[in-house]
Amino acid sequence: MRDPNLFYLTGKVQHYAWGGFRYIPELLGQPVTDQPSAEYWMGAHQSAPSLLQSEQPQPLNAWIAEDPAGALGSAAAGRFGELPYLFKILDVKDMLSIQVHPTKSEAEKGFARENEAGIALNAPNRNYKDANHKPEIMVALSEFWLLHGFLPEDQLRKVLASVPVFSALGPVFEKDGYFGLYKTVMEMPQEEVNAMLRPLAEKVLPAYRAGSLKKEDPAFWTGRAIDNDPQGMERLDRGIFSIYFFNIVYAAPGDAVFQDAGIPHAYLEGQNAELMANSDNVLRGGLTPKYIDVPELLKHTRFEAVHPNILKGEAIHGGQERIYPTPAPDFVLSRIALKAGETYAHTSVAPETWIVLEGTGSAEGPGGNQLALSKGKTLFAPYGTAYKVVCESDLVIFKAAIP
Repeated sequence: MRDPNLFYLTGKVQHYAWGGFRYIPELLGQPVTDQPSAEYWMGAHQSAPSLLQSEQPQPLNAWIAEDPAGALGSAAAGRFGELPYLFKILDVKDMLSIQVHPTKSEAEKGFARENEAGIALNAPNRNYKDANHKPEIMVALSEFWLLHGFLPEDQLRKVLASVPVFSALGPVFEKDGYFGLYKTVMEMPQEEVNAMLRPLAEKVLPAYRAGSLKKEDPAFWTGRAIDNDPQGMERLDRGIFSIYFFNIVYAAPGDAVFQDAGIPHAYLEGQNAELMANSDNVLRGGLTPKYIDVPELLKHTRFEAVHPNILKGEAIHGGQERIYPTPAPDFVLSRIALKAGETYAHTSVAPETWIVLEGTGSAEGPGGNQLALSKGKTLFAPYGTAYKVVCESDLVIFKAAIP
């Protein structure tokens, strides 16, 4: 059994094409290049584990596997067998794909099915990268925009009635509801998608380029999607339907949004801290050059009205910490904010991963082990680590743990 302690962690930057260029490198103190930096992963997912900086640095998943009960606590080790969450910082410059995440049982079935079919884990036509579900919460670090779930019925009816190109879809919605409407547009031949959307595209693209659209308006994101697509007007993306059919949600810095299995969504713009179950399972439905599996997407989407719930969090630790509870058993995200001279003391009741977003200070673990804290530093505290954080200049730390 290991003695609990504090460790620096080195995460993995993911260079997806939709990412920005400055935010993550500047956070981590790395040079800005012409390569996009979309996500910074802090976790133990087998595809990109973080490096634990102990006497002999090693991947976090391997370090945990040597003594799961010591690293996670016996309860979490027994329930999950691994670090159950994946912590990320995202910088969204261009829209992400319309996506849905499967439930735990469906992920297990899908993962086994694709393994049996001999589809390589890194194959472009692979839906299931692992056997886990992927509920997730994001806390906005800047002004943040996203698509989140289907519009309530009255709002969707208004869209179908007021946008001329959608007039033929109104009766489909009245007869077959959300499922029938979405199935119709997702299975529509590409020539029909082009024919239906072209008049809309010809109207919104000039307005988008002229800067005359507001971000609350689906026309803004439609214009951006067309403008950013190399195929542009030639092959209009069926993800445009989702822009009009889903809630467009604005989250101010500090606001959070939880997305459970089956809720269709897409991040549109901004930076956030994101915490999810330890999974990379994504079923896509548009706004992407990546693999889209429409039958699989329809099988796992929740076809129901969604009334977006902006989470403000709950103050704990005398107001030093703001926690964002969700129904997910795998993770809990919180934000610690300290003023100069303040101290935050805690004993980890589950493995914790921290990232410092602002300020300076120090973290002292058992036996006087002291780690300097500054912007971009990432730390890991195994189960049972007693520590205190001392703030020098105003500190903001985001912390991932298990409820």
